[in-house]
Amino acid sequence: MDAKIKELAERYNVGDTNLFFIRNRNERRVIDAIPRILAEHPGFIPNTIDLQDIYALALNSLPPRYVQQGSIVLREPVRQDEIEDAVRTAVDTVRVRPNYPQG
Repeated sequence: MDAKIKELAERYNVGDTNLFFIRNRNERRVIDAIPRILAEHPGFIPNTIDLQDIYALALNSLPPRYVQQGSIVLREPVRQDEIEDAVRTAVDTVRVRPNYPQG
């Protein structure tokens, strides 16, 4: 493990147990959907804050699906269209109400 990642991972220790690799399965799915949904809005060029807000808003609107390393996922209760709808709503929200002054 690279030194920077190891340092970050150590922040997730509870006693002798490390929780760093427990992840919300929707994180990757939202990240994958963002470019597809942004392609529907060719005039919108999001900056870093916009992308972070889209990511956070979409994830917050979906039920969490946490898994640990080695988990076996038998079914995915959050459908792909739900992921894409959450990202679409987040993009629309950020376009209308960005999280920084417009000038």
